[in-house]
Amino acid sequence: MPDTEFVERLLSGDPRSIARAITLIENGGEGSAALMKAVYLKTGRAEVIGITGSPGAGKSSLVDKLALLYKNNGDRVGIICVDPSSPFSGGAILGDRIRMATLGLDKNVFIRSMATRGNLGGMARSTVDAVAILDAAGYNKIIVETVGVGQDEVEIVKTADVSVVVLVPGMGDDIQAIKAGIMEIGDVFVINKADREGVLRTQKELESLLALAHRPDMWNSPIVKTVATENKGIEDLQNAIGEYYAFQSGEAGGSNARRRSIARWRLLELLQERLLADLLDSDGTREKLDELAGEVAEKKTDPYTAIEQLIAKK
Repeated sequence: MPDTEFVERLLSGDPRSIARAITLIENGGEGSAALMKAVYLKTGRAEVIGITGSPGAGKSSLVDKLALLYKNNGDRVGIICVDPSSPFSGGAILGDRIRMATLGLDKNVFIRSMATRGNLGGMARSTVDAVAILDAAGYNKIIVETVGVGQDEVEIVKTADVSVVVLVPGMGDDIQAIKAGIMEIGDVFVINKADREGVLRTQKELESLLALAHRPDMWNSPIVKTVATENKGIEDLQNAIGEYYAFQSGEAGGSNARRRSIARWRLLELLQERLLADLLDSDGTREKLDELAGEVAEKKTDPYTAIEQLIAKK
């Protein structure tokens, strides 16, 4: 069991304890599961906003201005930036925290960059656990910013109460959006850098694509135009996020259905992790894995037969 005093400090919102707790679950350290058991039932009060989009879409500036607006409204704001790893240290490249330096000094704002470390499956789980820690610590608005629009980022954003997709004019984002399946997960769409040429074309293309998408909850995803660097459209974005959150909460069982699907996804993540660890820890499995890897590389056997042998050995 984790130190009771440590958990109490964490639940009271102590920034150092929160930082220690996130580091523990990010590294998968001993006691991380016990810590999550201790805090999980204290969660469920925060509004979680996932923000994704292509690199260069201005997500960080948008997050910065949105967080500032929430803070000025009296909210406690947690920000998690899922960064690409530094190829040298393995840690996160802290560009987002440099940009948000002024905001991060406020006692009601907690900013954390988390490195992908080339392992987005486990990263998705530790990101969700970090959100739970901030939720338990009393942050009522939590923003998760992902680094791109790949399938792994989509999985992370799926765990949010409201998913915001950021596009910009003239970068072919509409095509990228379809390829990444973003159209299915966007609750609110933002066209940032809306002072650029081509914004109307991007809006029309997006409206056409949204007209083809049929959501089971019948929500019509709004399109909000912003210029984050000039603080334009941020209140419209806040209102659109609030409207979807209210719609989802008011819809018969809508919010519960989403949270149930998130819980199911988390259970499957943890189950896969635990079953793989148990299999690899059983006697001789790692040696057998190395032996089979050699056979597959030399084309003496195929990967499917090799997997069947490993499972049969268990």
